[in-house]
Amino acid sequence: MNELLVESEVGSRIFTLRGKEVMIDKDLAELYKVETKVLNQAVKRNIKRFPDDFMFRLTKSEKQELVTNCDRFEKLKHASVNPYAFTERGVYMLATVLKSDVAIDVNIAIMRTFSKLREFSKHYNALAKKMMELEYKNDKQFKEVFKRLDNLVSDTQETDEKIMGFIKPKR
Repeated sequence: MNELLVESEVGSRIFTLRGKEVMIDKDLAELYKVETKVLNQAVKRNIKRFPDDFMFRLTKSEKQELVTNCDRFEKLKHASVNPYAFTERGVYMLATVLKSDVAIDVNIAIMRTFSKLREFSKHYNALAKKMMELEYKNDKQFKEVFKRLDNLVSDTQETDEKIMGFIKPKR
């Protein structure tokens, strides 16, 4: 299995729902090369391994938003059951209930992708903080510049009565 292909495929299948990075059961089943029904049956047989912070069922509106934003979920539009979303921990737990070479390889790729996302997030947050600090610092400097410009404008308005330069005589 081409590791780079799997990792790039995984990255496009991670969503943020309820403030958590998750993967949808349908996507996981495709990656693991099993039917969604088989994946969910394995989860149900081992339901104690999947508490709420590992897996949750999407609400009707979450499912609708997913279908609206991602064409590949079009078939879910009329599904009677809402899909499951698995957090990183839930995906890891799936590896313990799906025992195949494909599941192991895919799970490794998924874990690496989640790690890369976390690493990116750390760097992004640090960069955002620096940008906010610069903005605050520059904001103070710009306020001072505008204050001085206002003072200059008000000073020139007071001296408008004095005519400076050459005056062309009227004819």
